Amino acid sequence: MPAPRTYDIAVLPGDGVGPEVTQAAQTVLAVIGDFFGHRFRFHEHLIGGAAIDATGDPLPQSTVDSCLAADAVLLGAVGGPRWEGGKRRPEEGLLGLRKAMGLFANLRPLQVSPVLAHRSPLKREIVEGVDLMVFRELTGGIYFGERTRTAEGATDRCEYTVVEIERVARAAFKTAQQRRGKVTSVDKANVMETSRLWREVVTRIHAEEFPRVELEHALVDSMAMHLIRKPREYDVILTENMFGDILSDEISVLGGSIGLLPSASLGESGPGLFEPIHGSAPDIAGKDIANPVGAILSAALMLRHSLGLDDEAGSIEAAVAAVLSAGQTTADLGGTLGTRAATDAIVDAIRAIHWAAAHRIQMHWA
Repeated sequence: MPAPRTYDIAVLPGDGVGPEVTQAAQTVLAVIGDFFGHRFRFHEHLIGGAAIDATGDPLPQSTVDSCLAADAVLLGAVGGPRWEGGKRRPEEGLLGLRKAMGLFANLRPLQVSPVLAHRSPLKREIVEGVDLMVFRELTGGIYFGERTRTAEGATDRCEYTVVEIERVARAAFKTAQQRRGKVTSVDKANVMETSRLWREVVTRIHAEEFPRVELEHALVDSMAMHLIRKPREYDVILTENMFGDILSDEISVLGGSIGLLPSASLGESGPGLFEPIHGSAPDIAGKDIANPVGAILSAALMLRHSLGLDDEAGSIEAAVAAVLSAGQTTADLGGTLGTRAATDAIVDAIRAIHWAAAHRIQMHWA
């Protein structure tokens, strides 16, 4: 176990329910710090619509500087109809931050608990036992390509380099080695030249560096269908920026609520960015009904991937599983708990887990 130390966490609450769920994650992290002897120092900064309101800029330079200097970054959510039609969009802040931090791989895990399988819109026998990870390339593709707009039309340019594809492919293959050893690479190689390059590079990296990992290729349109028909067949899904954005939102409903899913955005080095995949949900902001689990599990990913604290991450994940198994859920999962009450339940579960572990040790030595 790593020696106790102090970690600096840049917190970007953002918009809508973002401040509520990031506060929940901070509460859980503080409790974890108490049990394991760590200290987490939280520093809040502006991003998205909140930053536009305060500074006119969705990503102030002070936010970028603070994130680069931190050990990790915890983000809530950005955007909302309030800023539609303005000169600057809140989403520019998130895209700009990913670029500034060199975050090229977005990891979105999904595990469907048997306890919650009935909440899925699909049949239990289809979704129960699903355990997959989406690797989405994060800094290339159509989201970062040149854009034009005239009265007669508009263009969005999709562009990828070999290096961009190689690095995310390596990350996906390495993760597959630690899981069930299978990568499904998703593209549109029957139509798009960038996808043909994608398929060629992924195939080469597999043959040269990861021949023991099983690799299959799938077209994005058929993959969208297969994720609904047979999601249990997949382990690690590797794909480009826009396809990953769409597919990861699709799989989020398999577990019954988008509020459950965390994500991690990682680069070659430096701090990672961790956020729930749900949006800002402005219609429920400030009502204490947002599901905090996605943000809390994002904090667990932060502990594991940026800080190297596996035991601490495992404590959070075990507590969340215990709470969900006990039916202590927010309204999106059919429960009655509010954001703060759900957070308190997870904190109580962490304490119970550590009390039980300490009691077993005492009984062993008695």
